[in-house]
Amino acid sequence: MKQKRILLVRPDRIGDVVLSTPIPRELKKKYPNCFVAVLLQDYTKDIYLNNPNVDKIIVMDKSTNLFDKSFREKVREIKSCHFTHSLTLLPTERINYMLFFAGIPYRLGVGNKLYQYLTLTHFVSRKKYVPLRHEADYSMDSARRIGVVSDDLDTEIHLTKVELNNAKELREKLLLGKKYLIGVHVTSGNSAPNWSPKQYAELINELKKIENFQIIVTDNKVPDEIKNIPGIEFPNIDIRLRESFVTFKALDLLISASTGPMHLAAALKVKTISLFCPLTACSPKLWGPMGNESRILLPKPDYCSLKCPGDPKKCNLEGRDGITINDVLESVNNFIY
Repeated sequence: MKQKRILLVRPDRIGDVVLSTPIPRELKKKYPNCFVAVLLQDYTKDIYLNNPNVDKIIVMDKSTNLFDKSFREKVREIKSCHFTHSLTLLPTERINYMLFFAGIPYRLGVGNKLYQYLTLTHFVSRKKYVPLRHEADYSMDSARRIGVVSDDLDTEIHLTKVELNNAKELREKLLLGKKYLIGVHVTSGNSAPNWSPKQYAELINELKKIENFQIIVTDNKVPDEIKNIPGIEFPNIDIRLRESFVTFKALDLLISASTGPMHLAAALKVKTISLFCPLTACSPKLWGPMGNESRILLPKPDYCSLKCPGDPKKCNLEGRDGITINDVLESVNNFIY
């Protein structure tokens, strides 16, 4: 049988890429001799480094122009790999034409725009999220179309032995003799509803009062309201994404909104408590952490019916019937011990 050579295309954000990680694993289970490559943005390639199920990582160029010199060079690079299949989880016109001109025989993706109908050979439908399933499950549909039969959607990041040892050493350094290392990730890059930095500052001050808890903030850029809290470390400031994995692996628990670092923690099998909005586009049924022990916090139904601004990016989940500091503290106490 001719070797399947499969290119998985996911050129978007951290959480989206993490949720694609079950696919290479399941492809290799179904086709042990297949060749699997991933096409990603440069800043997300760290998610797939050291992954035993991925044979090659191809990094997207930064150009946005169709048919320029960079486009032609990337087409040649893709063509040189002799792919038999491409599975495009996030279509863009430029990438679709790259795969077309690279001559990949089987090109699968979502098809609802003219350029997609022109450049794809096979299509997968989302049917407007009806019924609502998890993003990782929708992504796995692409692999199912070429023979994979799996509902294993656990995400994964593979650390090296050195990185695992570094995580143990960092944990001991940050704990300062205490028992539990709790991470709080304050920002979300406007990817989902989230508390204000002021609310997170109040939470951190309450968590500091709990015996045997050592609190760190895992953001790489820390809001001013958080910077001056005494006794808090900020180990992820100005470090590479891959280096931050060591920090997340050192944790007992990460508290955050629905954001990329939540998915990183889940893939590293770290417990998470996550603040979510129930709107379909933000729902934990669609974007919840996969593969770890997790707790999801939602505002009360009255909050959404009475206070929802209609734009998730404008919602801070605070106030009456929102997600309170006490809600988080209660969840922590029930979860960590």
